[in-house]
This record gives sequence, C-alpha cells and structure tokens, in this order.
Amino acid sequence: MSKYWYLDYEFIYFSVSLEDAVLRIAMHGLDRKIEGRPWTDRHWEFFEIINAVRTDNRVRVVVIEGANPDVFWVPQLLSDAGAEDVMSPPNVWTATTGIIRLHEAMVDLDRPIVAKVNGDAIGWGSSVAFASDFIIAREDARFADHHMGMGEVQPFRTVAGMVPGDGGLAHIPAHMSPTLAKEYLMLARVFTGRELADRGIINYAVPADELDARVEQIVAALLKRSAYALAWTKRVAGQHIKAQMQLRLDAATAYQLVNIYQLGKYGDQKNLE
Repeated sequence: MSKYWYLDYEFIYFSVSLEDAVLRIAMHGLDRKIEGRPWTDRHWEFFEIINAVRTDNRVRVVVIEGANPDVFWVPQLLSDAGAEDVMSPPNVWTATTGIIRLHEAMVDLDRPIVAKVNGDAIGWGSSVAFASDFIIAREDARFADHHMGMGEVQPFRTVAGMVPGDGGLAHIPAHMSPTLAKEYLMLARVFTGRELADRGIINYAVPADELDARVEQIVAALLKRSAYALAWTKRVAGQHIKAQMQLRLDAATAYQLVNIYQLGKYGDQKNLE
C-alpha cells in the first residue's frame, strides 16, 4: 500500500484533497447517512486521515471544513443512531479509540490545522474546531456542546444530560475560563462565532461571503513560514493543551459511554420530540 493511500481512498464520511501543499478535509454530517455503518466509524476514519498526514511531507497545512456549505458538523441523533448499536463491543472500541486517537493525533500533528467553520459546529464539531490550531468562523455559525442540553441546542434536545465525551471536556477548559467552560459544557450554552471572537476565544469571525478569503489569507501566511519552525513552534506552544487534554479525554469518553448505556437501558432513547 502506498504511504499516500488516503488521497485515493474513498472515505465514507470524509472527502480529502491535496493541492499546493494544502490538505483539505471536508466533513459530511447528517446529510450523509450510510446504511449499515454506525456513526462511530466517523471518529476512526478521521483519525486515519490525520494519522496518515504525519508521513506525507507534501502537506504543509491542513484545512478542515464542512462538506455542506452551511454546516461545519452537527451530531447524529440518538434516535437515529440507536444506543444498542453504539454499545456493541466493536462499536464501543471504534468510538472510544477513534475519539482518543483522533484528538491525540490532531494535537501531535507537526503541521498547522485550520478550522474553517462554515456553519454550525455542534458537539463533536465544536471539539474538532477547538482541537485545531486556528479557528476562523462565519460570524453567525453556532458553537455549542449539545451533550448536556435540555432544549438549548435545537433540534438536539436530549432527555437526559450526557457527559461531553467526544473531546469537549478535553479541549474547552483549555480555551475558556473555568466558569465559562462549565457554562458551555454543563448548560449547553450556545455562542455565535462573533461572540467567541469578541471574547478572544477563536481567531476570527467574518460574514459568510468573506470566509473563504480570510481562511486563504491565513493559509498563505502559514505557507510563507519555515515548515520546520512551524512544526517545532506548534509542538512547544501546544504542550499545555496536550497535557490538559490527556488529563481529561480518557475519563470523559468512558463516562459518556456509561451515560449512553444508561439512556439505552433505563431511559427513552429519543432526543427529538
């Protein structure tokens, strides 16, 4: 198998392309459902892509965006996915290891990652954005972690709060003050891109028609820098992010699976009424 196999492989939930040293990853959300494939496969597929980039020295910058022009990433509803499907031993393994390995790979990758948030970033979408090195968003894009939401993040109304185990607990406390992080995670507080940029939490929030140009400006500036210097700078600057993430990621992922088991065995699985 070629070391660059991921550029030709037909990923189920992601599209990838490489041009002018920029790898672009498009994430397919609820608009792309694959019969017979559990949504937990998405985590593992994303890890495979990021992990493959480590050995592809042609890649200088990674850009992540939503395949849908108005959606960065929105989650699968439990009523669509089915808690029993999630809790089968193979899917538990895929979900937990995929989430953990993906976030570790994103932080460890010695290339800068730019999150181009072209629409709502809910749940795992928020986690992926905050695992990136630069976040440039539409000013009207919604950021939220829906896991503990009870109606605050429509249409993802849950019937019982669930631990944010797909990266939110690992990254959000490193980007927000302790009290604001708890509000974001425990109350499913919704922010717009504009609100986050005004608070200095993300890099930029711009009108939708300016997003492409702003992202390409950042990408062009990164490409002017030494690849070696960028790699070492990211490594050193991100050490505290990595350390904080490792303190929380394993436990949060495990606790979320406990909550899914509780919902499936003892509660109503529907979270859209």
